[in-house]
Amino acid sequence: MPRVVHRPADGDDRVLAADAAVADSLLAKARGLMFRRSFPADALVFPFDGVDARTLHMVAVPFDIDAVWLRDGRVERVARLSAWTGLGRAPADTVIELPAGVADGVSAGDGIRIEGR
Repeated sequence: MPRVVHRPADGDDRVLAADAAVADSLLAKARGLMFRRSFPADALVFPFDGVDARTLHMVAVPFDIDAVWLRDGRVERVARLSAWTGLGRAPADTVIELPAGVADGVSAGDGIRIEGR
C-alpha cells in the first residue's frame, strides 16, 4: 500500500499514513467513506486526471475527517470536515482523506507525496 508523506515548508518529513488505500475507480471515488464505520486504511487517496474543483461531502460518513487538497504535490487547502454535515471544495488533482487530527500541522503550500502508488 502507498504511504503519505508530509514535507512542511520549514521542517522535516513526517509520515501521515503508512498504509493508504487508493480510490482508483469511479465507484471507489463515488463511495469514498460513505457507509463505513472507520477508515479502510490509514488514509484514503483520490487521484484525478488533471486539476479541477473537487468537492467532498460527509453525507453518510459518521465520523470527522481531515481533508487535504493537492495540486502537483502542493497543499492547496486543509479542512476538518464534520460527520454527516461537512462540506469542502478546492482545486486539486489529488485529494487525501485522513482521520481527524492527523493533518494537524499541514498547511497550504506544504508538500505532500504519495510513495508507492
